[in-house]
Amino acid sequence: MSAHKLGDLSRTRILVTNDDGIHAPGLKVLEHVARSLSKDVWVVAPEFEQSGASHSLTLTLPLRVRHISKRKFAVRGTPTDCVMMAVNKLIGDRRPDLLLSGVNRGANMADDVTYSGTIAAAMEGTLVGVPSIALSQSYTHQGLVRWSTAEHHASEVIRRLAALGWPANVLMNVNFPDLPHEQVKGLAVCKQGKRDFSDLLVDERVDARDQTYYWLGFSRRKGTPPADTDLATVAAGRIAVTPLQMNLTDGDCLRALRRALG
Repeated sequence: MSAHKLGDLSRTRILVTNDDGIHAPGLKVLEHVARSLSKDVWVVAPEFEQSGASHSLTLTLPLRVRHISKRKFAVRGTPTDCVMMAVNKLIGDRRPDLLLSGVNRGANMADDVTYSGTIAAAMEGTLVGVPSIALSQSYTHQGLVRWSTAEHHASEVIRRLAALGWPANVLMNVNFPDLPHEQVKGLAVCKQGKRDFSDLLVDERVDARDQTYYWLGFSRRKGTPPADTDLATVAAGRIAVTPLQMNLTDGDCLRALRRALG
């Protein structure tokens, strides 16, 4: 289980990224958390919001990089682009020892992980051999995101995971509940859930030039997920830690197909 065991984080090089963009409040929170763990912190994040970008890679457009300050860059691309640029170009003398992605504005649980650019950045880090943790702050009301909850608890969660270690083909997905930090009821290790209801909304509108356009969104109604899932854990007021593996092969189906097809 300890393929990625970091031990003393004060000696590590930490790469911080996200999918909400270089100006996102969650990125500032995570940058502050990272600097409480190590002095060697690099920030490489998208120039603009890339929520829902998933694990997309820019191949048909050039990537523009803006050097903001020492060890801080904005990339006109996806979260995956940011990790690639950071590891292969922007951080030249030594690769990161740890990648932190987030803190995302909104939870990344259940089916969300397939869309999330926050998760995708951690996936890319894992693919290139960097231990990676995705962190997200859930919220209920648009105008109230409890960043202080993630900021208060993140460093301890990261330290505990780093000391334990995890397999090289796994990334860690951490979701903080929508509660004041002092009301959080601890931490639970849980599996990825599945939303009971997740209905796509296609909102049709007409612009000032009488042209039709559309907004995509999701209408979610609160369900009753199993108790050992990320959805139930966060709903119960606990921090959800879910190990996600990069190998998507289904073992049971693989064996059944081999028996049937030879």
